[in-house]
Amino acid sequence: MIQALDRIGAPAQDPRQVQTTAMIRYLRGAVLSAPKGCERFHAVFLDARQAYLADASMGVERITALTLRMRDLFSKALAVGARGLIVAHNHPSGDCRPSRSDILATNRLKEVAIALDIELIDHLILTENAVYSMRAGGDL
Repeated sequence: MIQALDRIGAPAQDPRQVQTTAMIRYLRGAVLSAPKGCERFHAVFLDARQAYLADASMGVERITALTLRMRDLFSKALAVGARGLIVAHNHPSGDCRPSRSDILATNRLKEVAIALDIELIDHLILTENAVYSMRAGGDL
């Protein structure tokens, strides 16, 4: 089941939804930017209150799969003192459902994050028209 959390132009009703909508729009801009047809991965690092600390683009691939180096991701998280992490990547195909490799990679991210006392808050998969939350979809 696809969890469409945000459709472009959808009105936000409460402050939590405003924050979620703003984050999704920000991440959509980060991972759907040029060059088109590439998979991109972006991470947002948060403090213990889930307030923004920093963010970083972690890779662009010109093929249908993205390779993520966890050492790089968690080095940045530790460098900024992150206690929370939201990651996002795009599916140029337009289908925001997670692949088997997305689910496996997310489970591995969660394991490493737990070992480092960092909460993996969500992994979002974005397309031009939809967003899939792996947390809301039960994949996290």
